[in-house]
This record gives sequence, structure tokens and C-alpha cells, in this order.
Amino acid sequence: MADPTYTPPKVWTWDKTNGGQFASTNRPTAGPTHEAELPRGKHALQLYSLATPNGQKVTIMLEELVEAGLLADYDAWLLSISGDQFGSGFVAVNPNSKIPAMMDYSGPEPVRVFESGSILIHLAEKFGAFLPAKGPVRTETLNWLMWQMGSAPFVGGGFGHFYAYAPEKYEYPINRYAMETKRQLDVLDRRLAEVPYVAGAEYSIADMAIWPWYGGLVLGRAYNAAEFLDVQSYKNVVAWAEKIDARPAVKRGRMVNKTWGDEAEQVPNRHSAADFAGKNL
Repeated sequence: MADPTYTPPKVWTWDKTNGGQFASTNRPTAGPTHEAELPRGKHALQLYSLATPNGQKVTIMLEELVEAGLLADYDAWLLSISGDQFGSGFVAVNPNSKIPAMMDYSGPEPVRVFESGSILIHLAEKFGAFLPAKGPVRTETLNWLMWQMGSAPFVGGGFGHFYAYAPEKYEYPINRYAMETKRQLDVLDRRLAEVPYVAGAEYSIADMAIWPWYGGLVLGRAYNAAEFLDVQSYKNVVAWAEKIDARPAVKRGRMVNKTWGDEAEQVPNRHSAADFAGKNL
């Protein structure tokens, strides 16, 4: 369905009233809007994030490292995306003003790490876990990590936006992005018919990156769209999603920096394992 009332102007200008539910958090320029220092805890790894799918990738990885006994602890600070991402401290860590972003103070010089895929690789290489050091399996893991990084914007910013968040429903963009979302689910379903985990025989950062997006979708946690997309038809994806959902570190990782839903599944700021006391684990 076309919008008969809109003719694109010769030069686009920003109207902050447009854009639906999240319009107030977006703008066409970069850089800080205000001065705001970031908090810092006692651990070497300081994460600034929110429990969106991109944020969950990193908190799941961190919790898996804790579970494996490779990481003693970390600090995860809630960063609201209602404006906090434009504070000067956060922009210094991530010039793109998007969560998640992390500071690593473990070396002689602090290291900033932004973009969820980059953080996953940084942590995997730092701790020697969930990413082979070399060889074909490493390449395959990175293949699927990059597939997620390039594909998920069509699911979130495309399908999710027009199906769930846009102020008006239009048939053309919903059809366009529903088709692409289902195509991606089919890519994943065919792959998981061959192997138990996305990169092969072993659980990896590829699974941690893909699961919050596509696992959440087939488990009915995203956009209230499970029936619309007929997610149960992707049986291999559903089985994989349920298997990962049962991992203790994944259960904890989903809660970190979360501020909505059941309070027993929220850990807005995480500084030690004690923060999970009384939660639904």
C-alpha cells in the first residue's frame, strides 16, 4: 500500500516528530548532546548496555566466561537509550552512540570496544574461548557472526519497525521485510539441519550473536509476530533456540541490563553473581 499523501522533497530535512515510538531517541547527527561521565566499577571489564538483542549478545558471552571459570567478574551498567547514549562519556567510548560498548582496563592502556561483534571477538580472543584460534572452524564461526551483523538490521530496523513500531501500518514494507525475515530464518533452518550449532559441532560466539535475534523471534519474544511469521515451521531453528535458552549463562545474560517485564528477570546493573539472588534462574 502506497502513501498517496507523501511526495519526497528535493532536500530531506529532519522532523523529530516523525518516526514512531522511538523517534525521540534518533537524530541525523553524531556527537554528544550533553556532558555526562560514565560510572566505573571495580572490575577490569566495564560494559555499558541495555538488554536489547545486541546487548544480550555481550552479556551472554560474559556470563558464559564466568560460567566456564575464565572470568572472575565484570561490571555491567544500564545505559538508557532515551538520551544517555549521547552523553559525552559514552560517546567517547562509542562515537556511534549505540549500545553495547565496553572498556577493558586489564592491560597497560585502557581499550575501548564498540559494536557487539567486535566485543565478542575481543572477549573470545582475550580468554581463548568460543572462537578457535585458527583454521576452517574459526573462519566458519566468523562467517556466521558477520552474517548476523549484516542480516539482523533487516529483521529489527526493517520487519520489527514496520510491523510493530511504525505509527502507521503499510502493506509494502511489511511484506518486503517479512519476506526477508523468513528467508533468513530458512537460511538458518537449513544450516541447523546439518549441524548442532551454527558454526558446526561446538557452541560459539556465532550462536551467542544469532540467538538473541532469531532465537528470540522463534521463541515468541519479539514483536508479537510468531504466528504472523509461522515460526514453528522452522523446526531446526526452534530446537536450537530452545537448547540455548536452557543454558544457565544464557538465562543470566538475558537478565543483565533489563528493566522491563517480570521483575524476577531483571538485573538492571550487574556487579557480582550476588545480583542474581532471588531471580528466576
